[in-house]
Amino acid sequence: AAAIVARRPQGLAKDAPLIEVADTLAALRALGIAARARTRARVVAVTGSVGKTGTKEMLRLALAAQGATHASAGNLNNHWGVPLSLARMPANADYAVFELGMNHKGEIADLTRMVRPEVAVITAVEPAHLAFFASTVEIAEAKAEIFLGVEAGGAAILPRDNPHFALLAQRARAAGIGRVEGFGSHIDSHARLLDVAIDPDATLAFALLGDEALGYRIGAVGLPWARNSLAVLLAARAVGADLRKSAAALAAMTAPKGRGARLRLPWGDGQIEVIDESYNASPAAMRAAIATLAAARPGHHGRRVAALGDMLELGDDAPAFHAGLAAPLTEWRIDLVYTAGPLMHHLHDALPAALRGGHAADADGAAKLVCAGLHAGDLVMVKGSAGSRMGRVVAALERNGATRRTGAGA
Repeated sequence: AAAIVARRPQGLAKDAPLIEVADTLAALRALGIAARARTRARVVAVTGSVGKTGTKEMLRLALAAQGATHASAGNLNNHWGVPLSLARMPANADYAVFELGMNHKGEIADLTRMVRPEVAVITAVEPAHLAFFASTVEIAEAKAEIFLGVEAGGAAILPRDNPHFALLAQRARAAGIGRVEGFGSHIDSHARLLDVAIDPDATLAFALLGDEALGYRIGAVGLPWARNSLAVLLAARAVGADLRKSAAALAAMTAPKGRGARLRLPWGDGQIEVIDESYNASPAAMRAAIATLAAARPGHHGRRVAALGDMLELGDDAPAFHAGLAAPLTEWRIDLVYTAGPLMHHLHDALPAALRGGHAADADGAAKLVCAGLHAGDLVMVKGSAGSRMGRVVAALERNGATRRTGAGA
């Protein structure tokens, strides 16, 4: 209906719908704060080193089955995205879910005070953004800022298996939150994962929430989906949603593009399957993706192949974090590993010779190696930080698959 501007652009009609302000970001924040003030929605905020967007999307599904639900689009989770997501919230929403991100101290404190959640979820504390933090303890402290905006009588949902659980719980209680619940495999978890089964298209979870046993299906593949679904169920229960309806709704979950989406592409005399994890990466997320690849089944005579790009913002320990991936790749019996980028060269050097598919300076070079090296039946997982541009490898595979489908050449 109108554009908010700090100055009037030249060449516009006199009656152009403009709202002139001194500061466009301040105006956007004011819109978001006003939208939050008018809503009666039960509000959940999600942060964490990994798994934020997937958890937010599962929450959106779980709550939408029971009422009008608004959620952040994509990963609009920063100082622009959060007020924009708030401003877009319909007045009649029953539930709202917001993702909060950060890479510096103090950022989440500002965002959570805008969102004012009734429930704060932390998915994990892992070594990510270590270029800006001295340790994972500092990351935990920054994530704990989410508690500063929680409404009176609210709840905190925390990763019980994480080594920083005690610190997070203490910070939540210090912020006045009386309801602190943990999720994971730990025996003291309020939502405890008892068993997981992974098939080619879904994850089956069996969990205990208090005294209630639940078996349910998640339409995305991998252990992290099962683990984070526990946080979803606790958060849904905390805002008054029905537990079993919330669990049943997760069957409709599909992994977003770049976060585990699966593609089946024509290849040779058959097809290949691609696990697209190209959106982002951290050491913990890499290990989880490798485990997911190991649990998946390739086609007839196919191999499990990893195509990995640099993990960024890891600070001085970045070479060691990359080389350290050789252990899970070997232990999980991945057949072949392609690497891209200067940091991933440390992994290439650390791998046993039999696992080295090839190394390239960047994603475009890796795309050529991977496309040339795959054959029908292979299952390939592509992962790297957004800045490493590993989505280009996925795009190259899709182009090759489309070419093969039309018969226009190899």
